[in-house]
Formats: sequence, C-alpha cells, structure tokens
Amino acid sequence: MISVVVPVYRQEKTIEDDIRNIEKSVEALGQDFEIVVVVDGSPDASYEKACHLAIGRVKVYSYSVNKGKGYALRYGTVRARGDIVVFLDAGMDIDSSGIAMLLSHMDWYQADIIVGSKRHPVSKVDYPLIRRLTSFGYQVLVRILFGLKIRDTQTGLKAFRRGVLDKVMPRLLVKNYAIDIEMLSVANHLGFKRIYEAPVNVHHSFASLAKPSMRREIFNMLRDTLAVFYRLKILHYYDDGNERKWIFDPDLQMNVNIG
Repeated sequence: MISVVVPVYRQEKTIEDDIRNIEKSVEALGQDFEIVVVVDGSPDASYEKACHLAIGRVKVYSYSVNKGKGYALRYGTVRARGDIVVFLDAGMDIDSSGIAMLLSHMDWYQADIIVGSKRHPVSKVDYPLIRRLTSFGYQVLVRILFGLKIRDTQTGLKAFRRGVLDKVMPRLLVKNYAIDIEMLSVANHLGFKRIYEAPVNVHHSFASLAKPSMRREIFNMLRDTLAVFYRLKILHYYDDGNERKWIFDPDLQMNVNIG
C-alpha cells in the first residue's frame, strides 16, 4: 500500500483541489493507497474543507494548536499503513503527478528514499529568483555539514520505505523548520544510504503567501539546521545505540518516542 501524508496549514483556498489532484494521481497507479491529511492547527477553514472529501481512502486529522510541519509529518506517519509513505506539501506548488515518478525511481534504484528535486535536470521549475538563490546557498551549507549527495533537500515531495521511517521518525525533534534535513541526515547516519533524486514540476503559487517572511524563514531554518548538526555530530543523539520506540501518548493523542 502507498500512503500519502499531506501536512496542511492555512490552505483553505487549495486543500480540496489538493486532495482531488492527489487522489487522481495515485489512483492512476493502479495500487492500493490512502491519503492521510493532517491539518496542523490551522486557524482557517482548512479542516472543514478537507473533511468534505474525507471518504473512502481519504482520512483527515486535526488538532487545535499549530505545532509545525515536523510534528504534522510524525502525526501522519504513525497513522499511515503503507509500505511506502509519500510526503507531499499542500498548496499546489508541487504537481502531484510527480508521485508516480518518485515511485518509479524507488523501484529502479531499489532506494530507501527518493527526494523530489528542483535541481534535477528534467525538473520543470517556475520559482522566484530569490528563492532559487537562497535554496542554492542552503544546499551548499547542507553538503558541507552533512555530506548528503543530493542537490535539493527542501522540496516538499519525498518517498520513504516504511522500514526507514520506523527507524528515523522516533528520533526526530524538529517541529517545523529543517525537518527535511533532519529526516534525511538521520536516515543517512543510520545506514540508509540509497537516497536518490527524482524530477518534479514546481509552480510558485499564491498559496505560498501564507508562509512567514523570507528573513525570518531563513533565520529559523539556519537555527534548526545547526541544531540538527550539533545533535548529530557532537551529542551523537541520533546514534543507533540510542534507539527509541513509538508509544501512544493519550494526552497528545499521538505516538511519541521514548529513550
């Protein structure tokens, strides 16, 4: 089974089209699937609109307080049943038909993780110049700090084998910014080296206006990225000997990790 986990925050204008497009794209693959929508404490009508389509293979979850994309992905992962779990950001910036390309690459390479990449030579990208420049600078930093041999860690479309997530997710701490680099660097650190890129179609849409200012976003990203580096390289927090397990926390209404 394929699970598509969709974190949602302030996407009332696009969420219904998001779900319809994702369902159409995955249904065309001819495989069993589910769509797990996680509304991350969004103050708008995202949850109500998503619930209009919560039938059959579409499941919608929500909680009252915004906790960040990282929390939403963990929340969705523990509820997903698929052998392969795809993460796709809401907002319609990323063409959901790219899911098929990721899954094909996963089969071709027998990969642990496939990352949608704006810098793949076949990708079609309509993205502001300032975003391209900051993304390039960040990727240079990531390569220096973590040694990951991929050119783009931040595009919101990724596919993971379930066994990878079972090892990686309980270790994660980032709730919002830098969740992508935390997932990938921890997976690589734990021996899941088969990480490859696949092309994506990205169109910068009005939905991105819901994001914080560029200056604050860059600061938060750098702060959280350096924190991941510190835990990984200095504290060895993510080491395999520090294995954690999922438990169910009735107060949070989700599975969390324990030492």
